[in-house]
Amino acid sequence: MKIVYFHNGSVILREKEIPHPSAGEVLIKVTMAAICNTDLELSRGYYDFSGVPGHEFVGIVIKSPDNRMLEGKRVVADINCGCGDCTMCREGKHRHCINRKTIGIKDWDGAFAEYVLAPLQNLYMVPDKMRDEEAVFTEPLAAALEPTQQIHITNQQKVLVMGDGKLGLLTALAWKHYNPGLLLMGKHPDKLTIAEQAGIKTILRDLFEHDRQECYDIVVEATGTAEGINEAIDYAKAEGTIIAKTTSHLPSSVDLAKIVVKEICILGSRCGDMDLALSFLKEGYVNVKPLIEAVYPLEEFGKAFEHAIRPGSKKVLIRM
Repeated sequence: MKIVYFHNGSVILREKEIPHPSAGEVLIKVTMAAICNTDLELSRGYYDFSGVPGHEFVGIVIKSPDNRMLEGKRVVADINCGCGDCTMCREGKHRHCINRKTIGIKDWDGAFAEYVLAPLQNLYMVPDKMRDEEAVFTEPLAAALEPTQQIHITNQQKVLVMGDGKLGLLTALAWKHYNPGLLLMGKHPDKLTIAEQAGIKTILRDLFEHDRQECYDIVVEATGTAEGINEAIDYAKAEGTIIAKTTSHLPSSVDLAKIVVKEICILGSRCGDMDLALSFLKEGYVNVKPLIEAVYPLEEFGKAFEHAIRPGSKKVLIRM
């Protein structure tokens, strides 16, 4: 099978044998995958990564030794693979397993390949009428929705989403159902237009900084930069909450004094509920079609990756 391999900053297309599922695993024929900002960070040294990336995907189960009824079914998968034995796994929190592997990120080959393995327990069925182009957004949409499951969000709160990248846009589009008055701040007029067409208030970053008059109860930091967290601290009101979403290969130097003086709560937020995300997509609560910028075949992954790296690019998809 064809795979994409990251090593020392290089992106290589090569051949590899199709893997065989072990007990508790399934073999999935990938039909579509998406390039995420985390993939870009992996290529730059995040996690000291070397291997097959790709964690946003949809595909068809080809082999399922432990449940043959799944074969032929179209699925997406939770990317966190727990050991099943540690305290967190026994509590049903396998995404925080101390020994976890993560599909396409840590110790588990990803979906920038014709086939990928996944734990049987991580699978979620894709509705028949949902297109691959929508289903491939399940994992990032779950991540965007996760803070809504971690804290109580009300319509009365002032909410700021920092960053109009892929995750920032998804967050704004999803959160408008919880807080219709939220504000999305970004740098790219074309991206902000997507949010505006969905009824979301937006502002360019330069204008926001110049005209800022007040602070926010909740600030979602999704800038993708190491400096974003300190900007979020400035924009959060006293006793406010910052949702930290950025995963950068560069370390952040945080102004702890401001956090202490303003009594700010910083909440880390990573992956989310795949069922919830699939429901949002099925019901049409989030329209992901405007977020798709280009679709490339796997054979042209190099061109696709160069496209995805361009500043301001939207979602780049890989069709197998």
